Amino acid sequence: HGDVCRQYVGQREVERAMTPAEIRAQYAQDLKETVIVRRYTGAGASRPRFDVAVRGKAWGYGPKELTGAIQQGDTRVLVLVEDLIAKGMALPLTPSDKLLVEGRGGVELAIIAPRLRKAEDGTAVAYDIHARG
Repeated sequence: HGDVCRQYVGQREVERAMTPAEIRAQYAQDLKETVIVRRYTGAGASRPRFDVAVRGKAWGYGPKELTGAIQQGDTRVLVLVEDLIAKGMALPLTPSDKLLVEGRGGVELAIIAPRLRKAEDGTAVAYDIHARG
């Protein structure tokens, strides 16, 4: 299920697993929105929060994807792990973390299921997040 790179050697096409750097570069080309990952600490209405703005992409699920826990109106969000680390966000992301997607009215999205995408060698590359809000 890994990402594949197609290269041409002579006149024939050869498939090989993409390196983590190639996968990150591909994601970086596609992730053009700003996503704020928000982590609250403590309890109560005035509890402190830690926000990091990272590259991402958000879109709604299609009708054929509305299965299991996915409901109409839910959002799928991709963010790069390297951006989270560079901004000082402790990993892993959890359902207690929240998301805000730039240009979507400042609505805080609850993380339902954060799934870590990894390269063939096990390197964490991106989070594929099922969110609701």
